[in-house]
Amino acid sequence: MQDTGNHLKTELEIVQEDSTEMELDVVVEPEEKVKPKKKRKKNPQKEKEDAVTSEENNVEKIAFHKRVIQFLQDERTHKIFGLVTMLFAVYSAVAMISYFMTWKTDQDLVNKFSWSLLFSPEIIVKNHLGRLGAFLSHQFVFNGFGVMSALIPILLFSAGLNMVFKKSIMPLSAIFKFSLIAMSLLSVSLQFIFSTVDFPIGGAFGSVINSYLYNFLGSIGTATLLGTILLSTLVWIFNVDFNQIIPKKKLQALRTENDSPLPEVILDTPTPTRVKVINPQPIVNPSDIVNTVKKEEEEKPFVQPEDTFTTVNPKNKQDNTDAEGELTLDIVETADEEILENVEYGSIQSQYDPTLDLSGYEFPNLELMNNYGSDKIKIDPEELERNKDQIVQTLQNYNIDIQKIKATVGPTVTLYEIVPAPGVRISKIKNLEDDIALSLAALGIRIIAPIPGKGTIGIEVPNINKDTVSMRSLIASEKFQHAQMDLPIALGKTISNEIFVADLAKMPHLLVAGATGQGKSVGINSILISLLYKKHPSQLKFVMIDPKKVELSLYSKIEKHFLAKLPGEEDPIIVDTKKVINTLKALCVEMDLRYNLLKDAGVRNLNQHNEKFLNRKLNPENGHRYLPYIVLVIDEFADLIMTAGKEVEMPIARLAQLARAIGIHLIIATLRPSVNIITGTIKANFPAR
Repeated sequence: MQDTGNHLKTELEIVQEDSTEMELDVVVEPEEKVKPKKKRKKNPQKEKEDAVTSEENNVEKIAFHKRVIQFLQDERTHKIFGLVTMLFAVYSAVAMISYFMTWKTDQDLVNKFSWSLLFSPEIIVKNHLGRLGAFLSHQFVFNGFGVMSALIPILLFSAGLNMVFKKSIMPLSAIFKFSLIAMSLLSVSLQFIFSTVDFPIGGAFGSVINSYLYNFLGSIGTATLLGTILLSTLVWIFNVDFNQIIPKKKLQALRTENDSPLPEVILDTPTPTRVKVINPQPIVNPSDIVNTVKKEEEEKPFVQPEDTFTTVNPKNKQDNTDAEGELTLDIVETADEEILENVEYGSIQSQYDPTLDLSGYEFPNLELMNNYGSDKIKIDPEELERNKDQIVQTLQNYNIDIQKIKATVGPTVTLYEIVPAPGVRISKIKNLEDDIALSLAALGIRIIAPIPGKGTIGIEVPNINKDTVSMRSLIASEKFQHAQMDLPIALGKTISNEIFVADLAKMPHLLVAGATGQGKSVGINSILISLLYKKHPSQLKFVMIDPKKVELSLYSKIEKHFLAKLPGEEDPIIVDTKKVINTLKALCVEMDLRYNLLKDAGVRNLNQHNEKFLNRKLNPENGHRYLPYIVLVIDEFADLIMTAGKEVEMPIARLAQLARAIGIHLIIATLRPSVNIITGTIKANFPAR
């Protein structure tokens, strides 16, 4: 029994041990194994509501920002801010004036200033604008720029005035620059000069800078540095002309024999400066220029001529006596211009020869240009008769009878002059322009109804076989060589085969417009070549602006003779639109300078001034000189407006309005002279187009 009890006891212990191990296993198991969390089920409705709420919040934020922007951009807001700024400027000015009288009394109070003291009724100051005025004036004057802080109210008042009136009543940028420079320089200078005065005349800024300079350079070095900076600033601002200070005789003694005798051209970098046209060098061969122009002349398309007609007497006048009523076409023979083969170009000179300063210059000769043979017009009777029949038949189809028809054959266009029967309305014929062009199978015709000075109606029809009008025949013609004009330019031939020579000085500016391929570049090159064949480098200067960079680049070879450019520039042809503005401003400065010379000489235009100068009636020591003509050539003006913007319009408008009398003339080429390209003010001053 005892053994049995022991045995049971042993089994019971084993069972207890097993149960203990099992209990331990149960306790450890939850620590080792982590039950996965159940995934939350998505609620589409709630997510949709959250998205809508977020979107509404974003819309509210955007709407709030828009309201803030609209408030800041509102005209009324600007006016209110402007008025507040002006009142604050007046308040500050009065506070500073009061500070100059009460600064000693209030200094102890404002030095230990705090916001609690600002609203404390126990603090009593002598400043007329109270505690706030004393604090502001102390910060501006004592801790700022001293007495020069008086410029701050002026700057604030200018800004407020501009905001109230919504335009630049006062030049804010100029006032800001001037105030900043004046406060910086004068506060230091005044503190250096009045260093022994108790009043903070230079303020904290002047005192700190002056102390540093004094320890670094000493008193003499500081005085020298400040004096140099002040003088340099005055020269920069007022552009002091030292020629008016130093006698001319002393300046002439410093000049060398190789100084350029050519007249000066004023150009400006941000501020106007005086430059000289570069001395002419040994003559370049102009054949490269002329040969390039010749290739363009060969491809010159049809250009409709101006409304210029010359009365031509027909060789054989016949009446309409045909029994069947058939009209007979009268062909008018045009006179050929006399060509001067052996001419020394440029030999027709005025009273005085200004070319003596460059006597080695040789004018380009006629052999540089190609000879296209005889310039006589070839008349094709069959073409004329066919066009006559088509015109008459078209008019008869619309019950329009004519009494007479006459043809004047030109190099590229033939003019048919018709005399309508009594009772025929001119407007009826003019409205048939498209029908006549259709019947003639022409590219386009022009009806002149009526021809000025004649009792006829003109119909211009382009020739099928056009004759080449060579530049050589224009330059060699007697009309061009003996033209008594200041700036003669050969533009071509009229419909009656006469050389058409115009005076650029009488135009006085020229606007060249037309679609691509219509001959703008050929026209500009013809003008430039005409002037080069007629004028000496001392009589004429060019300023060329070419945004396209290739049209006028061939003229860079005459840089030393005819071209004026900005100082320090390598390229004589201006292709960078950023430099165009400085060039145009420089021409405006030159224009103003020339007008001052004309006023001193008591004359009204360039020719009168040069005549008095050449007759020794004007003293060069007083600034007078021989003034050459200046021709400004701008190609692709539309591209210039797009890149340079509105800054170009103001100097162009000034030159167009005022520069005629002092010998500055403009030639502007553009694709289409619309209002957004050439404004009405500019276009009104370009009568020649």
